[in-house]
Amino acid sequence: MAEAGKKLALVKNSLKNLVKEGANAYQIEELATDMITKLGCKPSFKMVPGYHWSTCVNVNEGLVHGIPKKSLVFKKGDVVSVDVGLFYKGFHSDTSFTSAIDPDKKIQEFLRVGEAALKKAIEKVVLGNRVFDISKVIENTIEGAGYSTIKALVGHGIGKFLHEEPGIPCFVSGEAKDSPEIKNGMTIAIEVMYALGEDQVELSEDGWTISMRDGKISALFEETIAATQKGPQVLTT
Repeated sequence: MAEAGKKLALVKNSLKNLVKEGANAYQIEELATDMITKLGCKPSFKMVPGYHWSTCVNVNEGLVHGIPKKSLVFKKGDVVSVDVGLFYKGFHSDTSFTSAIDPDKKIQEFLRVGEAALKKAIEKVVLGNRVFDISKVIENTIEGAGYSTIKALVGHGIGKFLHEEPGIPCFVSGEAKDSPEIKNGMTIAIEVMYALGEDQVELSEDGWTISMRDGKISALFEETIAATQKGPQVLTT
């Protein structure tokens, strides 16, 4: 999985350069597919039944699972989220980033908080901690800044399958003792999903794109992490 993560990090970093005014979502899709193939890997998302793309690209109120269409052209002020995964030697890796095109200070701060939440969440991937600890620090960071964590979707375990147990929520529910324990060798995809407005989402007519119901801007930051005796190991950077 470490090899898969390193390869995916190369793809992610290249895709970031395409989030610019005048570019379109399909250009991101083409580059991702080309790089993943040349790296000797397979696109994880194309292994999801019914989904035919290597990436998910969302803009502004779009949160996740957006189809990367040529018609989705980026413009000044857009907040663009890109999700990509690859399959290598029997294992998946998964990562996401959000970038803004010429953002104002409000959006800069909005994205800074999401990145900070992910960093703090990764620090909680310590043996003996629980998923509750990850969720709590995300919730405290995001909602403490006045934003909303998404309740309808969660991060996930990852390995031989793209989506495995345990679920990794961005919010807390129940008691810590009932939450799964972080154990040596566990690999998880922490997804910080949050919005400027309310947390309610809706499924778009394309059957895939999940967007914020109130039309407010959302964002997504994700890394694949391994829990080790030496602490968290981020595999996708």
